[in-house]
Amino acid sequence: MQKFKLAFLSAWLIVFSCADKPRGFADHVQWMNLSQAAASLQKEKKPILIDLYTDWCGWCKVMDKKTYSNKNVAEYVQQKFYPVKVNAESKDAITWNGRTYQFNSDYKCNEFAMYVTGGQLSFPTTVFIAEDGQPQAIPGYLEPKDFELLVKYFGEGAYGKVPFDDYRKKFKSTW
Repeated sequence: MQKFKLAFLSAWLIVFSCADKPRGFADHVQWMNLSQAAASLQKEKKPILIDLYTDWCGWCKVMDKKTYSNKNVAEYVQQKFYPVKVNAESKDAITWNGRTYQFNSDYKCNEFAMYVTGGQLSFPTTVFIAEDGQPQAIPGYLEPKDFELLVKYFGEGAYGKVPFDDYRKKFKSTW
């Protein structure tokens, strides 16, 4: 009987420790790739948020650990955006909006990174693609408190309708 209780308790612990957390309790952003985001756009229109990073970038790792793992950031990004993580140095072809981007050996990065940053490569870079389809690149590490203003500007649909300076003056941080 004791072995049965121990086996039952062990199985119970394994099942519940492996269970997914409810979506409302995310403690980090659940990333997708560009193909998944493009397919999702066919079902529901939302802006895209791209985390453009490199494997060697220390600030990219800090942003993952401190910003994208922040509960407020993760929940908001999951709700309002299609979050995409792109390695700027990917040697794989990246297809976006009917165009395929290749690795550029002269710049040691994928041409997609050059496209979304307008050639101003800096890591990490947060790229927003709103309904107009034009990438808006914000270079550098952003702490959650600084990230909130930007992510809500795009997430609440103010981009393209309200000048950023006007939005910033009226913005009240809640994080």
